[in-house]
Amino acid sequence: MPSAIEILPVDPFDTAAHDAWWGAYAAARRTDMGADALIWTLEESRAEMQQRSATTERRAFIARRGGAVVGSGSLALGLKDNLHSASIAVTVPPEHRRTGVGSALLAHIEAKARAAGRRTFRAETTWPASAPADGGGQPGREFARRHGYDVALGDLQNRLDLPVTETVVDALLAEAPADGYELHSWIGPVPEQFVAEWAALDAALDTEAPTGDLDVEAYSAEVEDHRADEAMQAAQNRTSFGTIAVASDGRVAAYTQIVVSGDDGNAYQWGTLVRREDRGHRLGLRIKLENLRMLQRHAPEVPRIYTYNAESNEHMLAVNVRLGFAPIARMAELQKKLG
Repeated sequence: MPSAIEILPVDPFDTAAHDAWWGAYAAARRTDMGADALIWTLEESRAEMQQRSATTERRAFIARRGGAVVGSGSLALGLKDNLHSASIAVTVPPEHRRTGVGSALLAHIEAKARAAGRRTFRAETTWPASAPADGGGQPGREFARRHGYDVALGDLQNRLDLPVTETVVDALLAEAPADGYELHSWIGPVPEQFVAEWAALDAALDTEAPTGDLDVEAYSAEVEDHRADEAMQAAQNRTSFGTIAVASDGRVAAYTQIVVSGDDGNAYQWGTLVRREDRGHRLGLRIKLENLRMLQRHAPEVPRIYTYNAESNEHMLAVNVRLGFAPIARMAELQKKLG
């Protein structure tokens, strides 16, 4: 009979404890997604967990059985917005699945979220594009289903292999002239004259983009919080590539961001958003092309870009198809509401 499962908090400044926590997470992700697993590196995770954030409280947990780490989990609580919700993650390496580890971790973390006054729990699970579209039979999806988590939004994980030829980029740029808009691009932190509006657009992304059935509010848009996130990116050895379009009224009309991991070498497409009053001018395509061209010129060694888009976001998916992105996996944004 298996020994009892013990759930313990992880001190992010305890190297051994954090590394064991990360190891269980990475092993589980690699099992489920193979070569297409998108895994925060050990040092990226360490920097995030050690950050003293004004916007998010992060907690990590490990499950131990017989002295061995058999699973890991995390809890993230917003401190300035979405005070009704909690983000939960549970990962169990394959050799320890179906032994009660995941259920014990989830029950422990949910109890912590309830104690913090949260009544909407959010989580994510990913499965290969070759699996059924609804995730049927996939470990993460079936685990979530058994524990009352519904799919609130379906996403596609897409990959663009680099380089994209200048001929292709130029041809697409000709279709998106951005007349009446001034474009600005940079590498690193957002320039001071643009940072307030960049932060506002970035904070609005989760409510302006398709949200499905997600119970989510707009995030806070304070410049000091954005600068704190940039400092964390630097600590994670990540480099940001940003492009904006400025309208004739002087306001930022659209933004896009690619972040390159200095640890794994890949690029990740982060937010892209166009103000409502500036949509219909193909600005999304234009700024993504300009950002891609900057990335390829300044970081030609980057082999690929990954991104996630809601399956219902037909416009952005069409933009990505034009750029050459191909779907490689699906991700479900899960939600469980307490009565």
